Amino acid sequence: MTPAGYCARQARPGWARRREQDDRSDGAAGMARAGRGGRVPVVAAVAVAALAAVAVLAGCGRTIAGQARPLGAIDPGTVAGLPVTDGASGPRSGVADADLPVENADGGEMDKLAINAIADVEEYWKQQFPSEFGKQFEPVKRYVSYDSNGRGVNICRTNTAGVVNAFYCSLEDSIAWDRGELLPLLDDEFGPMSVVTVLAHEMGHAVQYKLGAASGVDDNTPSIVKEQQADCYAGTFFRWVAEGKAPHFQISTGKGLNQVLSAMFFIRDEAGSSYTKQGAHGSAFDRVSAFQFGFSMGPKRCAKISLDEYEQRKTEVAFDANDRNEGNLPVNAQAMTWLKVSLDEAYRDSGAAAPAISDKPSSCSDAKQTSPAAYCPATNTVTVVPQDLMAIGATPGRGSTGLGDFAAFAEVASRYTLAVQKAAGLPLDNQTTALRTACLTGAWARATVTGTDNPENKLRLSPGDLDEAVGELLREESLIAADVNGESVKAGFARVESFRVGFLDGQPACAKQFG
Repeated sequence: MTPAGYCARQARPGWARRREQDDRSDGAAGMARAGRGGRVPVVAAVAVAALAAVAVLAGCGRTIAGQARPLGAIDPGTVAGLPVTDGASGPRSGVADADLPVENADGGEMDKLAINAIADVEEYWKQQFPSEFGKQFEPVKRYVSYDSNGRGVNICRTNTAGVVNAFYCSLEDSIAWDRGELLPLLDDEFGPMSVVTVLAHEMGHAVQYKLGAASGVDDNTPSIVKEQQADCYAGTFFRWVAEGKAPHFQISTGKGLNQVLSAMFFIRDEAGSSYTKQGAHGSAFDRVSAFQFGFSMGPKRCAKISLDEYEQRKTEVAFDANDRNEGNLPVNAQAMTWLKVSLDEAYRDSGAAAPAISDKPSSCSDAKQTSPAAYCPATNTVTVVPQDLMAIGATPGRGSTGLGDFAAFAEVASRYTLAVQKAAGLPLDNQTTALRTACLTGAWARATVTGTDNPENKLRLSPGDLDEAVGELLREESLIAADVNGESVKAGFARVESFRVGFLDGQPACAKQFG
């Protein structure tokens, strides 16, 4: 976040992007070689979210325009109509590996994982094309596996030596992946279903080109539209997997799907990126939304994604010449003072007595103590644990597990919203409370876009803040979608969706959706 009066540059981890050829759609994640022997992530694809109202980022003259399009009824026990499950996620045991012709494959575990994923995604689209689009699906002509650390393979007018990536090439109708670094990295960080996510996304590019006019895509279509569609198409495939229909894979709609969404957060565009640039893939907030569109509404919804449609709901906003410093406020006493004013202003018309915010430990007679913040209904006080907040709010980077200032502030805001719910006579200790809390926290985020006429109300949303919200919402221990006792909603899908409703439509939408 940033105080009113200037906009702050945010140097959050993103992927350093290599220049793409027009006929190659770089996939859901990749890596370019960095100087000094390190690795610099290369951002990927996808999109999401619907932004409500026209709002100007403070002091920057930029607008976020859009109309909220909630995905439908949000229930703590379901994910887009499917029951929340916490069963096994990953490859099915006892199933024979697929037999697809893949060039340069080495027969190792990463290639087996990739080939099984491709086989299932192909099978899905063979079923969907006739029913959804009235035509047959033509399989991709060429699949190529390579090791970015080994001898390069020539594909799509590119030699793959040192290219840590996965991509679809429309010129050759081919999909290639790096089994040497990219796939093991994703598997280690987020599990095998993240690899499936990447390849489902790449097949999404193949789908849009095979559909042509039916998907509204041609050689002149902006990158952001292609990537949004590809992530949306990946979401439709994962719905099929979650329904138990995939031959080689299974996924739970609780932790399993949470990991998939976390992988999409990991491969977001860097904060302050412009969606108009060649190779733009979208913010984490946008990426998750597109995936949710596909998961909830199917392939035809994905085909409707166009530049006009995206611009009505975009959240990826570029920095301008006035941007300075890194945009991550230190989580200190001054920031907490600004946060208190921001929250008081956001909820001043709610009728609730503004709770105190204290860093002094205290007991509570009617609620459990939670960290990094807790709300005590009996005393109407939000208690914070400074060191825990500072850890969450630390600037991401080497040696830091922090997500950034907004993630920390949103934890505190979530506890503050419980005072608003208490004043409305609503229960504070169930799963609907948790979803309502996420929604009202999103409504506070919306209020920080424009602020109020109070000169002491200084906090403003800055580029990358909503991505921090997504990252924090997907942490198991996050309080943003938790009740007064810290019991959170199991499905990250529902957590993000609830926050999005509040951000897009404000407090009235939260009352309508969750009482």
